[in-house]
Amino acid sequence: MNTRIEKDSMGEMEVPNDALWGASTERAVRNFPISSLRFQGAFISSLGTIKAAAAEANQKLSLLDPERGGLIIKAAEEVIEGKLSNHFVLDIFQTGSGTSTNMNANEVIANRALEISGKGRGERNYIHPNDHVNMSQSSNDVIPTAISVSALCEVKKNLLPSLKELHKELDSCSRKFSDVIKSGRTHLQDATPITLGQEFSGYAAQIELGIERIERAFERLSELALGGTAVGTGLNTHPDFPKLAIEAISRRTGITFKETRNHFQAQAAQENSVELSGSLRATALSLLKIANDIRMLGSGPRCNIFELQLPEIQPGSSIMPAKVNPVVCESVMMGAAHVVGCDAAIVVGAQHGNFELNTMLPVIGYNLLCSIEVLAGISRNFARKCISGLEANRDKCLEYAEKSLATCTSLAPIIGYDAAAKVAKQAYLEDKTVRQVVEELGLLDKDKAAQALNLMNMTKPGL
Repeated sequence: MNTRIEKDSMGEMEVPNDALWGASTERAVRNFPISSLRFQGAFISSLGTIKAAAAEANQKLSLLDPERGGLIIKAAEEVIEGKLSNHFVLDIFQTGSGTSTNMNANEVIANRALEISGKGRGERNYIHPNDHVNMSQSSNDVIPTAISVSALCEVKKNLLPSLKELHKELDSCSRKFSDVIKSGRTHLQDATPITLGQEFSGYAAQIELGIERIERAFERLSELALGGTAVGTGLNTHPDFPKLAIEAISRRTGITFKETRNHFQAQAAQENSVELSGSLRATALSLLKIANDIRMLGSGPRCNIFELQLPEIQPGSSIMPAKVNPVVCESVMMGAAHVVGCDAAIVVGAQHGNFELNTMLPVIGYNLLCSIEVLAGISRNFARKCISGLEANRDKCLEYAEKSLATCTSLAPIIGYDAAAKVAKQAYLEDKTVRQVVEELGLLDKDKAAQALNLMNMTKPGL
């Protein structure tokens, strides 16, 4: 036979023989055939961490005997390690509390614990998914806790290292290009001179500020809802359970978590996720601006700006031979757009904190982890495949800086704004540089003209 019979509070269900899940999960499999989207491994691992920590706490409180508790912990650790990932089968678009996914975890851990003990799957009288694995918990506090734990773990493990690597490469470019004079651009029009290094220092600062924004969200997100159970009161939970369980979560993850200051807030609202998501969105927009600038600065090679030489990593066209496109920049921009979209879904989800529970928790958790994953990926790839290999076309940069009509700005304090404007207009009409017109008209002697129109001095007027 390819199926077995499992039971839950609603009765019997046929479950695939090779599945570790039980009747409640099987009902959800059939009730929500919506999409191919599933919770990420980081979220499932965090569920395993919560279940193991809960079993530890319940043992210390003498609510769970050491034999059952030890078996639950062993099974939960296999979930943490990703060994049971193929048994977490539920669609993201399910019950708004994530109860189906919580029960998926409870049933998988219960059945795996039974296997470890030598018993058969579904022997609920020995290890019960609700009575033992879910002891002192509710979906309503477990799922918000899993969102916080998985998000912070992924930010610390993947996102921050990637952003710091990108910041390092941008900062390196800032120093490498510190002597490259070029024309600034405002409103897409020529502006006064700047160094390419100064331009990149702005990019590096954007990423640095993004890191700071993300880190500021840690304090609120590290407050966990665990222990609030159904509506935040902690019904059926020992008063010391949250403290002991959260200490175990902190020990297992290496991140300091603490009990929420208010369980009703932690379960009914998701502003902490919105805060982190907003920081991710802001950082994504920084990446989009930087990538867009770099692809335009590298546009050409003959008919556009071409101040930067981007690494050539693959052919750019299936029909135009030798064409090379700024593909890494484009991937960064698309990834950034995706993060903005995830943030929009999170914001809509957070609007549905109805009374004592937010009922869009799965879509919030999924999109938050999606943003973290994409932002980490594009940051790391941008640093390695593009920024680290950038070179300046120094002659082209200097050519544009010298041709810029905005260099007349430094003349204004000497000959007046109107006279400087006339110089610029004449230079434009006669296709000359501002320097050439000043010399031809004899407006300044040679030394004063050279000093006033020193391009490098214009980039650091305070020195």
